[in-house]
Amino acid sequence: MNEHFAPGEIRELPQITVHSDTRDQLAHAKRQALRSRYSDVFICDVDAHHVEQASWDAIVRYIEDPVLREHALLYHSERGPISAPFGLNSTFGMRYQSAGGRIPHQQAQREKMPESTVHRDITLARRSMDGMSLDYQILFPTAMLTLGLHPQPKMEEQLSSAYNAWLTQELIPADPYLGTMVYVPFNTPEAACRTVEKYAGVKGVHGFCITSVRHGSVHDNAYMRFYRMVEESGMPLAFHAAYHWNDTSLSTLPTFLGVHALGFTWCNVVHATNWVLQGMPERFPRLKPIWIESGLAWVPFLMQRLDDQYLLRQSEAPLLKKMPSEYLRDNCWYSSQPMERSNIRALELTLDMIKAESQLLFASDWPHFDFDAPSTIFDLPFLSDQAKRNILGLNASKLFGIEPLKRATADA
Repeated sequence: MNEHFAPGEIRELPQITVHSDTRDQLAHAKRQALRSRYSDVFICDVDAHHVEQASWDAIVRYIEDPVLREHALLYHSERGPISAPFGLNSTFGMRYQSAGGRIPHQQAQREKMPESTVHRDITLARRSMDGMSLDYQILFPTAMLTLGLHPQPKMEEQLSSAYNAWLTQELIPADPYLGTMVYVPFNTPEAACRTVEKYAGVKGVHGFCITSVRHGSVHDNAYMRFYRMVEESGMPLAFHAAYHWNDTSLSTLPTFLGVHALGFTWCNVVHATNWVLQGMPERFPRLKPIWIESGLAWVPFLMQRLDDQYLLRQSEAPLLKKMPSEYLRDNCWYSSQPMERSNIRALELTLDMIKAESQLLFASDWPHFDFDAPSTIFDLPFLSDQAKRNILGLNASKLFGIEPLKRATADA
Protein backbone atom coordinates (compact mmCIF):
# COMPACT_ATOMS: atom_id res chain seq x y z
CA MET A 1 0.00 0.00 0.00
CA ASN A 2 1.26 3.47 -0.81
CA GLU A 3 1.99 5.19 2.49
CA HIS A 4 0.60 8.48 1.15
CA PHE A 5 -2.91 7.03 0.68
CA ALA A 6 -5.54 6.63 3.35
CA PRO A 7 -6.74 3.04 3.98
CA GLY A 8 -9.10 2.01 1.19
CA GLU A 9 -8.31 5.07 -0.89
CA ILE A 10 -7.61 4.46 -4.57
CA ARG A 11 -5.92 6.99 -6.78
CA GLU A 12 -4.89 6.82 -10.39
CA LEU A 13 -1.18 7.35 -10.76
CA PRO A 14 -0.09 9.77 -13.49
CA GLN A 15 1.01 8.00 -16.64
CA ILE A 16 4.77 7.79 -17.05
CA THR A 17 5.79 9.29 -20.38
CA VAL A 18 8.91 10.70 -21.98
CA HIS A 19 7.95 14.02 -20.32
CA SER A 20 7.87 12.60 -16.77
CA ASP A 21 10.37 14.02 -14.31
CA THR A 22 13.17 11.62 -13.34
CA ARG A 23 12.58 12.45 -9.68
CA ASP A 24 8.93 11.40 -9.94
CA GLN A 25 9.86 8.13 -11.64
CA LEU A 26 12.38 7.35 -8.92
CA ALA A 27 10.17 8.39 -5.99
CA HIS A 28 9.87 4.78 -4.80
CA ALA A 29 13.65 4.36 -4.95
CA LYS A 30 14.00 7.49 -2.83
CA ARG A 31 11.58 6.08 -0.25
CA GLN A 32 13.45 2.77 -0.31
CA ALA A 33 16.63 4.62 0.62
CA LEU A 34 14.91 6.32 3.54
CA ARG A 35 13.27 3.07 4.63
CA SER A 36 16.47 1.06 4.42
CA ARG A 37 18.54 3.74 6.15
CA TYR A 38 21.56 3.41 3.92
CA SER A 39 22.25 7.12 4.03
CA ASP A 40 25.73 6.38 5.41
CA VAL A 41 26.56 3.82 2.69
CA PHE A 42 28.76 4.94 -0.22
CA ILE A 43 26.94 3.93 -3.42
CA CYS A 44 28.69 3.94 -6.79
CA ASP A 45 26.67 3.16 -9.91
CA VAL A 46 29.14 1.63 -12.35
CA ASP A 47 26.76 1.55 -15.32
CA ALA A 48 24.38 4.40 -16.13
CA HIS A 49 23.54 5.77 -19.56
CA HIS A 50 22.86 9.04 -21.24
CA VAL A 51 21.24 9.58 -24.63
CA GLU A 52 24.30 10.78 -26.50
CA GLN A 53 22.48 11.17 -29.81
CA ALA A 54 20.59 14.13 -28.31
CA SER A 55 23.93 15.99 -28.37
CA TRP A 56 25.15 14.49 -31.63
CA ASP A 57 25.31 17.78 -33.52
CA ALA A 58 27.79 18.97 -30.88
CA ILE A 59 29.71 15.68 -30.73
CA VAL A 60 30.40 15.52 -34.48
CA ARG A 61 32.24 18.84 -34.26
CA TYR A 62 35.03 16.89 -32.54
CA ILE A 63 35.51 14.49 -35.49
CA GLU A 64 39.19 14.62 -36.36
CA ASP A 65 38.95 13.78 -40.05
CA PRO A 66 38.13 17.14 -41.72
CA VAL A 67 36.22 15.62 -44.64
CA LEU A 68 34.10 13.37 -42.43
CA ARG A 69 33.51 16.25 -40.02
CA GLU A 70 32.27 18.43 -42.87
CA HIS A 71 29.95 15.64 -44.04
CA ALA A 72 28.52 15.35 -40.53
CA LEU A 73 27.98 19.10 -40.13
CA LEU A 74 26.25 19.34 -43.52
CA TYR A 75 24.13 16.29 -42.72
CA HIS A 76 22.80 17.82 -39.51
CA SER A 77 22.39 21.34 -40.89
CA GLU A 78 20.30 20.05 -43.81
CA ARG A 79 18.17 17.56 -41.87
CA GLY A 80 17.72 19.37 -38.59
CA PRO A 81 17.82 18.14 -35.00
CA ILE A 82 15.21 15.39 -35.42
CA SER A 83 17.16 13.44 -38.02
CA ALA A 84 18.96 10.18 -37.23
CA PRO A 85 22.44 10.88 -35.84
CA PHE A 86 25.10 10.97 -38.54
CA GLY A 87 27.12 7.79 -38.90
CA LEU A 88 25.47 5.64 -36.22
CA ASN A 89 24.42 2.13 -37.24
CA SER A 90 21.78 1.49 -34.57
CA THR A 91 18.52 0.04 -35.88
CA PHE A 92 16.43 2.85 -34.44
CA GLY A 93 13.12 1.45 -35.70
CA MET A 94 13.82 -1.81 -33.85
CA ARG A 95 14.77 -0.38 -30.47
CA TYR A 96 11.91 -1.76 -28.40
CA GLN A 97 13.36 -1.23 -24.94
CA SER A 98 10.99 1.68 -24.38
CA ALA A 99 7.93 -0.29 -25.54
CA GLY A 100 6.14 -2.70 -23.23
CA GLY A 101 8.50 -2.22 -20.32
CA ARG A 102 8.30 -0.29 -17.06
CA ILE A 103 9.39 3.10 -18.34
CA PRO A 104 9.69 4.80 -21.76
CA HIS A 105 12.16 7.38 -20.45
CA GLN A 106 15.23 6.30 -22.36
CA GLN A 107 13.82 6.99 -25.80
CA ALA A 108 13.75 10.77 -25.39
CA GLN A 109 13.91 12.14 -21.81
CA ARG A 110 11.92 15.26 -22.67
CA GLU A 111 11.28 16.33 -19.09
CA LYS A 112 11.33 20.04 -18.37
CA MET A 113 14.59 21.65 -17.36
CA PRO A 114 15.24 24.90 -15.51
CA GLU A 115 17.01 27.74 -17.26
CA SER A 116 20.66 26.94 -16.62
CA THR A 117 24.12 26.92 -18.10
CA VAL A 118 24.48 23.32 -16.91
CA HIS A 119 24.28 20.74 -19.69
CA ARG A 120 20.99 18.86 -19.84
CA ASP A 121 22.73 15.50 -19.35
CA ILE A 122 24.33 16.77 -16.14
CA THR A 123 20.94 17.78 -14.74
CA LEU A 124 19.45 14.41 -15.71
CA ALA A 125 22.35 12.55 -14.10
CA ARG A 126 22.00 14.57 -10.89
CA ARG A 127 18.29 13.84 -10.75
CA SER A 128 18.90 10.12 -11.13
CA MET A 129 21.62 10.19 -8.47
CA ASP A 130 19.32 12.05 -6.09
CA GLY A 131 16.46 9.65 -6.82
CA MET A 132 18.52 6.55 -6.08
CA SER A 133 20.71 8.10 -3.35
CA LEU A 134 23.86 7.57 -5.41
CA ASP A 135 27.20 9.13 -4.58
CA TYR A 136 29.01 8.52 -7.86
CA GLN A 137 27.93 7.50 -11.34
CA ILE A 138 29.87 6.16 -14.33
CA LEU A 139 28.28 7.12 -17.65
CA PHE A 140 28.19 5.13 -20.87
CA PRO A 141 26.63 5.93 -24.26
CA THR A 142 23.55 4.16 -25.58
CA ALA A 143 23.23 4.03 -29.37
CA MET A 144 27.00 3.77 -29.76
CA LEU A 145 27.02 0.33 -28.11
CA THR A 146 26.45 -1.27 -31.54
CA LEU A 147 29.27 0.59 -33.31
CA GLY A 148 31.37 -2.58 -33.16
CA LEU A 149 29.27 -3.96 -36.03
CA HIS A 150 29.59 -0.83 -38.16
CA PRO A 151 30.41 -1.74 -41.77
CA GLN A 152 32.96 1.10 -41.81
CA PRO A 153 35.69 0.55 -39.20
CA LYS A 154 36.88 4.11 -39.75
CA MET A 155 33.46 5.37 -38.68
CA GLU A 156 33.76 3.60 -35.34
CA GLU A 157 37.22 5.11 -34.88
CA GLN A 158 36.22 8.67 -35.78
CA LEU A 159 32.89 8.75 -33.96
CA SER A 160 34.27 7.22 -30.79
CA SER A 161 37.19 9.64 -30.78
CA ALA A 162 34.80 12.56 -31.17
CA TYR A 163 32.50 11.25 -28.45
CA ASN A 164 35.38 10.68 -26.02
CA ALA A 165 36.67 14.20 -26.60
CA TRP A 166 33.23 15.78 -26.12
CA LEU A 167 32.48 13.68 -23.04
CA THR A 168 35.78 14.38 -21.28
CA GLN A 169 36.00 18.05 -22.23
CA GLU A 170 32.41 19.25 -21.97
CA LEU A 171 30.35 16.87 -19.86
CA ILE A 172 32.33 14.96 -17.21
CA PRO A 173 34.33 17.97 -15.90
CA ALA A 174 31.05 19.73 -15.05
CA ASP A 175 30.32 17.46 -12.08
CA PRO A 176 32.87 15.90 -9.70
CA TYR A 177 30.56 12.93 -9.05
CA LEU A 178 30.41 11.78 -12.67
CA GLY A 179 32.96 9.64 -14.47
CA THR A 180 33.26 7.37 -17.48
CA MET A 181 35.17 4.54 -19.10
CA VAL A 182 36.12 5.83 -22.54
CA TYR A 183 34.98 4.03 -25.67
CA VAL A 184 37.71 1.94 -27.32
CA PRO A 185 37.53 1.68 -31.15
CA PHE A 186 38.39 -1.99 -30.91
CA ASN A 187 38.06 -2.79 -34.62
CA THR A 188 41.18 -0.68 -35.22
CA PRO A 189 43.96 -1.89 -32.87
CA GLU A 190 46.21 1.10 -33.52
CA ALA A 191 43.40 3.50 -32.64
CA ALA A 192 42.67 1.45 -29.51
CA CYS A 193 46.26 1.97 -28.39
CA ARG A 194 46.06 5.70 -29.08
CA THR A 195 42.95 5.86 -26.89
CA VAL A 196 44.90 4.43 -23.95
CA GLU A 197 47.78 6.83 -24.56
CA LYS A 198 45.41 9.80 -24.63
CA TYR A 199 43.10 9.01 -21.71
CA ALA A 200 45.08 7.01 -19.16
CA GLY A 201 45.19 9.15 -16.05
CA VAL A 202 42.72 11.79 -17.28
CA LYS A 203 40.52 13.04 -14.44
CA GLY A 204 37.09 11.47 -14.54
CA VAL A 205 38.22 8.58 -16.75
CA HIS A 206 38.19 5.34 -14.77
CA GLY A 207 39.07 2.82 -17.44
CA PHE A 208 38.42 1.71 -20.97
CA CYS A 209 35.32 0.20 -22.54
CA ILE A 210 35.03 -2.34 -25.33
CA THR A 211 31.48 -2.66 -26.62
CA SER A 212 30.79 -6.40 -26.72
CA VAL A 213 28.48 -6.37 -29.74
CA ARG A 214 31.15 -7.20 -32.29
CA HIS A 215 32.50 -10.22 -34.12
CA GLY A 216 36.21 -9.59 -33.54
CA SER A 217 38.13 -12.08 -31.43
CA VAL A 218 39.26 -10.54 -28.16
CA HIS A 219 42.31 -12.81 -28.08
CA ASP A 220 43.65 -11.81 -31.50
CA ASN A 221 47.38 -11.07 -31.42
CA ALA A 222 46.70 -7.64 -32.90
CA TYR A 223 45.42 -6.54 -29.47
CA MET A 224 48.30 -7.68 -27.31
CA ARG A 225 49.97 -4.27 -27.23
CA PHE A 226 46.65 -2.67 -26.34
CA TYR A 227 46.12 -5.06 -23.43
CA ARG A 228 49.64 -4.48 -22.18
CA MET A 229 49.08 -0.72 -22.24
CA VAL A 230 45.81 -1.03 -20.32
CA GLU A 231 47.46 -3.35 -17.81
CA GLU A 232 50.34 -0.93 -17.29
CA SER A 233 47.90 1.95 -16.81
CA GLY A 234 46.42 0.13 -13.80
CA MET A 235 42.93 0.93 -15.05
CA PRO A 236 40.19 -1.69 -15.61
CA LEU A 237 38.84 -2.81 -18.96
CA ALA A 238 35.08 -3.15 -19.38
CA PHE A 239 33.25 -5.38 -21.83
CA HIS A 240 29.87 -3.68 -22.08
CA ALA A 241 27.09 -5.86 -23.47
CA ALA A 242 24.22 -4.86 -25.73
CA TYR A 243 22.15 -6.51 -28.43
CA HIS A 244 21.78 -6.24 -32.19
CA TRP A 245 18.92 -8.10 -33.84
CA ASN A 246 20.89 -8.39 -37.07
CA ASP A 247 23.50 -10.53 -35.36
CA THR A 248 23.11 -13.91 -37.02
CA SER A 249 23.16 -15.73 -33.69
CA LEU A 250 19.97 -13.86 -32.68
CA SER A 251 18.21 -13.57 -36.03
CA THR A 252 15.99 -16.63 -35.49
CA LEU A 253 14.35 -15.08 -32.40
CA PRO A 254 10.92 -13.60 -33.27
CA THR A 255 10.44 -11.40 -30.17
CA PHE A 256 12.36 -8.61 -28.53
CA LEU A 257 11.91 -10.48 -25.25
CA GLY A 258 14.09 -13.29 -26.58
CA VAL A 259 16.62 -11.00 -28.22
CA HIS A 260 17.00 -8.88 -25.09
CA ALA A 261 17.21 -11.90 -22.77
CA LEU A 262 19.92 -13.64 -24.80
CA GLY A 263 21.64 -10.80 -26.65
CA PHE A 264 22.93 -8.94 -23.62
CA THR A 265 24.31 -12.17 -22.24
CA TRP A 266 25.51 -14.04 -25.29
CA CYS A 267 28.06 -11.49 -26.50
CA ASN A 268 29.85 -11.57 -23.16
CA VAL A 269 29.56 -15.36 -22.87
CA VAL A 270 31.51 -15.66 -26.13
CA HIS A 271 34.12 -13.06 -25.22
CA ALA A 272 34.58 -14.40 -21.68
CA THR A 273 35.05 -17.92 -23.06
CA ASN A 274 37.80 -16.74 -25.38
CA TRP A 275 39.27 -14.54 -22.66
CA VAL A 276 39.72 -17.50 -20.33
CA LEU A 277 40.50 -20.40 -22.70
CA GLN A 278 43.05 -18.36 -24.66
CA GLY A 279 44.91 -17.65 -21.44
CA MET A 280 44.47 -13.89 -21.24
CA PRO A 281 44.51 -13.87 -17.40
CA GLU A 282 47.88 -15.66 -17.51
CA ARG A 283 49.28 -13.39 -20.20
CA PHE A 284 48.05 -10.22 -18.44
CA PRO A 285 47.67 -11.14 -14.78
CA ARG A 286 47.27 -7.54 -13.58
CA LEU A 287 44.62 -6.63 -16.17
CA LYS A 288 41.19 -6.20 -14.58
CA PRO A 289 38.27 -7.11 -16.89
CA ILE A 290 34.69 -6.17 -15.95
CA TRP A 291 31.70 -7.83 -17.58
CA ILE A 292 28.91 -5.25 -17.69
CA GLU A 293 25.13 -5.43 -18.24
CA SER A 294 24.88 -9.18 -18.80
CA GLY A 295 23.27 -10.05 -15.50
CA LEU A 296 24.84 -12.82 -13.45
CA ALA A 297 23.01 -16.09 -14.16
CA TRP A 298 25.30 -16.87 -17.09
CA VAL A 299 28.45 -17.02 -14.96
CA PRO A 300 27.74 -20.27 -13.04
CA PHE A 301 26.68 -21.89 -16.32
CA LEU A 302 29.92 -20.86 -18.02
CA MET A 303 32.02 -21.89 -15.03
CA GLN A 304 30.57 -25.39 -14.97
CA ARG A 305 30.49 -25.83 -18.73
CA LEU A 306 34.08 -24.74 -19.30
CA ASP A 307 35.40 -26.76 -16.36
CA ASP A 308 33.67 -29.87 -17.67
CA GLN A 309 35.03 -29.47 -21.19
CA TYR A 310 38.49 -28.36 -20.08
CA LEU A 311 39.00 -31.62 -18.18
CA LEU A 312 38.37 -33.47 -21.45
CA ARG A 313 40.56 -31.32 -23.74
CA GLN A 314 43.25 -29.55 -21.72
CA SER A 315 45.59 -29.64 -24.70
CA GLU A 316 43.46 -26.94 -26.39
CA ALA A 317 44.00 -24.50 -23.53
CA PRO A 318 47.74 -24.92 -22.82
CA LEU A 319 48.18 -21.51 -21.14
CA LEU A 320 45.80 -22.31 -18.29
CA LYS A 321 47.33 -23.12 -14.90
CA LYS A 322 44.03 -23.63 -13.08
CA MET A 323 40.41 -24.40 -13.83
CA PRO A 324 38.48 -21.96 -16.06
CA SER A 325 36.03 -21.27 -13.25
CA GLU A 326 38.87 -20.06 -11.05
CA TYR A 327 39.80 -17.38 -13.56
CA LEU A 328 36.16 -16.28 -13.83
CA ARG A 329 35.99 -16.16 -10.03
CA ASP A 330 39.35 -14.62 -9.13
CA ASN A 331 40.37 -12.53 -12.16
CA CYS A 332 37.07 -10.95 -13.26
CA TRP A 333 34.63 -8.37 -11.94
CA TYR A 334 30.92 -8.22 -12.71
CA SER A 335 28.25 -5.53 -12.68
CA SER A 336 25.04 -6.50 -10.91
CA GLN A 337 22.40 -5.40 -13.38
CA PRO A 338 20.04 -6.89 -14.42
CA MET A 339 20.12 -9.11 -11.34
CA GLU A 340 18.07 -12.27 -11.86
CA ARG A 341 15.99 -12.69 -8.67
CA SER A 342 13.27 -15.19 -9.55
CA ASN A 343 15.09 -17.93 -7.62
CA ILE A 344 16.68 -16.53 -4.48
CA ARG A 345 18.59 -19.74 -3.69
CA ALA A 346 20.12 -19.75 -7.16
CA LEU A 347 21.06 -16.10 -6.75
CA GLU A 348 22.72 -16.78 -3.41
CA LEU A 349 24.78 -19.58 -4.95
CA THR A 350 25.66 -17.36 -7.91
CA LEU A 351 26.98 -14.58 -5.68
CA ASP A 352 28.98 -17.11 -3.71
CA MET A 353 30.49 -18.59 -6.90
CA ILE A 354 31.66 -15.20 -8.19
CA LYS A 355 32.99 -13.98 -4.80
CA ALA A 356 30.49 -11.15 -4.86
CA GLU A 357 31.82 -9.59 -1.66
CA SER A 358 34.96 -8.54 -3.54
CA GLN A 359 34.12 -8.96 -7.25
CA LEU A 360 30.58 -7.61 -7.69
CA LEU A 361 29.82 -3.96 -8.53
CA PHE A 362 26.42 -2.31 -8.20
CA ALA A 363 24.94 -1.01 -11.45
CA SER A 364 21.58 0.63 -12.09
CA ASP A 365 21.53 0.79 -15.91
CA TRP A 366 19.31 3.85 -15.58
CA PRO A 367 17.31 4.99 -17.56
CA HIS A 368 16.66 1.66 -19.27
CA PHE A 369 13.40 -0.16 -18.61
CA ASP A 370 15.07 -2.95 -16.59
CA PHE A 371 17.05 -0.68 -14.25
CA ASP A 372 17.88 -1.75 -10.69
CA ALA A 373 17.82 0.51 -7.64
CA PRO A 374 20.33 0.07 -4.76
CA SER A 375 17.63 -1.75 -2.80
CA THR A 376 18.21 -4.67 -5.18
CA ILE A 377 21.43 -5.28 -3.24
CA PHE A 378 20.48 -3.85 0.12
CA ASP A 379 17.40 -6.07 0.51
CA LEU A 380 19.15 -9.39 -0.15
CA PRO A 381 18.67 -11.37 3.07
CA PHE A 382 21.75 -13.57 2.78
CA LEU A 383 24.36 -10.80 2.45
CA SER A 384 26.21 -9.43 5.46
CA ASP A 385 26.18 -5.71 6.07
CA GLN A 386 29.82 -5.49 5.00
CA ALA A 387 29.14 -7.42 1.78
CA LYS A 388 26.34 -5.00 0.93
CA ARG A 389 28.61 -2.03 1.53
CA ASN A 390 31.32 -3.57 -0.63
CA ILE A 391 29.00 -4.34 -3.53
CA LEU A 392 27.17 -1.02 -3.39
CA GLY A 393 30.31 1.07 -3.52
CA LEU A 394 33.49 0.02 -1.78
CA ASN A 395 34.48 -2.54 -4.45
CA ALA A 396 34.13 0.16 -7.11
CA SER A 397 36.03 2.64 -4.94
CA LYS A 398 38.95 0.23 -4.78
CA LEU A 399 38.81 -0.86 -8.42
CA PHE A 400 38.41 2.62 -9.95
CA GLY A 401 40.33 4.64 -7.39
CA ILE A 402 37.27 6.70 -6.42
CA GLU A 403 37.30 8.26 -2.97
CA PRO A 404 34.22 6.91 -1.12
CA LEU A 405 32.70 10.27 -0.21
CA LYS A 406 29.00 10.89 0.34
CA ARG A 407 27.46 13.28 -2.17
CA ALA A 408 25.21 16.17 -1.16
CA THR A 409 21.80 16.25 -2.82
CA ALA A 410 21.76 18.48 -5.88
CA ASP A 411 19.09 21.07 -6.60
CA ALA A 412 18.11 20.02 -10.12
